[in-house]
Amino acid sequence: MANETKDNIEKKRKSMRRRRRIKAFRLIFALVILCLIGSAVLFVGYSIYNAGIRVYNEFTDMYQGYNDRRTARMGSTDPKFEGYTNILILGVDDSERQEADTILVLSFSNDTGKSRIIGIPRDTWITSRSHSGKIGTLYSWGGANVLVREVSKLLGVPIHQYIIIDMNTFADLIDILGGLDIYVEENMDYDDEFSGLSIHIPQGYQHLSGEEVQKYLRYKGEKLGDVGRVQRQQKFIKALYAKVLQLDTIPKLPAIADIFRNRMETSAEIFDSAHLANVLRKMSSDPPTTLMLPGAENLDGAWVPNVAEVEVRMSELFPLHDIISQSVEGDADSEPIGE
Repeated sequence: MANETKDNIEKKRKSMRRRRRIKAFRLIFALVILCLIGSAVLFVGYSIYNAGIRVYNEFTDMYQGYNDRRTARMGSTDPKFEGYTNILILGVDDSERQEADTILVLSFSNDTGKSRIIGIPRDTWITSRSHSGKIGTLYSWGGANVLVREVSKLLGVPIHQYIIIDMNTFADLIDILGGLDIYVEENMDYDDEFSGLSIHIPQGYQHLSGEEVQKYLRYKGEKLGDVGRVQRQQKFIKALYAKVLQLDTIPKLPAIADIFRNRMETSAEIFDSAHLANVLRKMSSDPPTTLMLPGAENLDGAWVPNVAEVEVRMSELFPLHDIISQSVEGDADSEPIGE
């Protein structure tokens, strides 16, 4: 019996030692696994951190480049215009020189969505350090950025974005919308064999196709000349504005977006998308306020701006009290510092 008891005790001891070794092995194995997992987590975390740093640096470089391009295009801006988004619209002709045939500034109030349109005759005479001549010719040698600077200086108003559209794209855009109903103020009859331009549109209310709208805008009658052309451009913009706000335009939006994305040139970048979308979302149903650049035609047929009147009219179109009220509302909505 004594031997059996000793054997049992020894077996129990061996079993306990075996269990302790197994527990120790499991503990060591668990520690190894935890170390491996920890190393993997650290490696993945370090990799993600490095990737994040690279993405942040790339994003910072992209945004800095965007700011540099924006500053180069706009120059220094007056903070009193922060409540507005001003877009320069350039309609370029299809000639070899490709000059700006239509020059309009479309402005939105960021809070109300109300719009204003300033028409600038293509024959407006400007004088700068690099150029003296009609503003419509600037595009052919200086591009949109030069026109942005000159129009901004001419009006005393910052230009935030620009859109360039050629005549063929313009006509296709009008056709996608289904044409426009416009009152034609006089019989338009003009033929130019050299340029291949032929315009024949009778007086009265007309439903015009894209090609006909293009001719309506390009026509330069003997009575009002370039002034009449700018007035027709403003009338067209009002008709287009009303057309865009109609419900039957909604199914056409994908085709319109495709033209804007692939067939128009614009300065707007991805950083501008959210702001522009918010501005367009607030578009007012009220017709836009229109203004032709104040001035007079000289004996050479150039439009000479009236600088003093331009300043007065810009103050009327961009009232300072609107900006002040926006600032006060913004301060009221924000939480006081320190509370």
